[in-house]
Amino acid sequence: MASALLTAFRTVGVTATPFLRFFHQRRVRAGKEDPARRGERFGIASQPRPAGKLVWIHAASVGEANAVLPVVKAMLDGGLSVVLTTGTLTSAQVVAQVQLEGLIHQFVPYDTLPNMRRFLSHWQPDLAITVESEIWPVMISELKQRGIPLAVINGRMSETSFRNWQRAGNLSKAVFGAVDLVVAQSAEDARRFEALGAGATCNSGNIKFDGQPLSYDAAVVAALQQEIGERPVWLAASTHPGEETQILETHQLLGPRFPDLLTIIVPRHPKRGDLIAQEVKGFGMSVAKRSTGDPITTQTQVYLADTLGELGVFYKLCPIVFMGGSLVPIGGHNLLEPAQMHCAILSGGKTTNFAAVYRQFNREGGALKVANPAALAEAVERLLTHPDEADALALKAQELVAAGAGALDQTLKALAPILPEAVSGKAREQSTGEV
Repeated sequence: MASALLTAFRTVGVTATPFLRFFHQRRVRAGKEDPARRGERFGIASQPRPAGKLVWIHAASVGEANAVLPVVKAMLDGGLSVVLTTGTLTSAQVVAQVQLEGLIHQFVPYDTLPNMRRFLSHWQPDLAITVESEIWPVMISELKQRGIPLAVINGRMSETSFRNWQRAGNLSKAVFGAVDLVVAQSAEDARRFEALGAGATCNSGNIKFDGQPLSYDAAVVAALQQEIGERPVWLAASTHPGEETQILETHQLLGPRFPDLLTIIVPRHPKRGDLIAQEVKGFGMSVAKRSTGDPITTQTQVYLADTLGELGVFYKLCPIVFMGGSLVPIGGHNLLEPAQMHCAILSGGKTTNFAAVYRQFNREGGALKVANPAALAEAVERLLTHPDEADALALKAQELVAAGAGALDQTLKALAPILPEAVSGKAREQSTGEV
């Protein structure tokens, strides 16, 4: 029955191809796809396959791509080629900025049989690795048919996803039964993958704890600091539609206490900059846009950092950071990045994407949770007027990041048995502990 269900799923994908082309074109018009790389989304490679052993690693978007880069580097250092696929324009732009010789980026193909067959026939990976919760039935079944081992690393399975997969019954068994290895973020994640039928499972911890701090240009930070001067400032990072409204309401609530307050907003998707700027003006506030080179003046109330790859600059600049995607049902974003840079962290309660990490930080005093603009304004006011408390919150966050490190080494060791046999050098040394 499981095999029949999966076969039916694969067949449906074939018939869906014309609709996918229409869907893709709509995304192009919306600015969500690169029209010059359309073929990649349908499994048509834009680069040749290098000779030798090759690992395919798939990471959904920016956070997952950044998290897996140390694993990519270990594979490249070991003599393997790596093709890294992602699914968003922003993630592709971030990967393009990474200086790793031998790393190939492609957009992940839509999960239909023709697309996956074209992709796999071209790249012929010796090992496939997906990051966190990227479970695609056609991809997994086609890897299984070709005898290509599949590992899930930094595996994450929310309670909601777990229940949904349980309802899928035999389809779930067929999909997860084709996964050879799961290296999970937590014991609970490992238990859920195992209950769904995945192969070998283990708990390594979260490799995002091992990530390098975000880079920043010190000269840019200094120039912005010069413009800001002694004004109180706070940052709303990786915000989403519906969330900027609440940030602006928070600014209004703080206005009587801090008439020269500067609120910096870094939207998750910079292309929304014009829309957000219009919303700021609708609140009767003055706004400066970074993408158009606007300076921060004494009249600027909101600075809209609608550029790519500069979060490190603003984490360095701002002592108080609200993490977006958490006041709206997005699931939150990676609070470990501001934690590494000594920021006092605030978030809303909708953090299912990083549930265990946020729970730990909230429980142990490394972050504060707020429910609405009024609570956010109260927290920001407290931290602005009590910098010693902000510093203590930031220091605790840094300590928690340091204490959680080590998952990268555990992940590489867990991958050792299924790494391509020809690998040599650092990748296998790190994976096995050999020197």
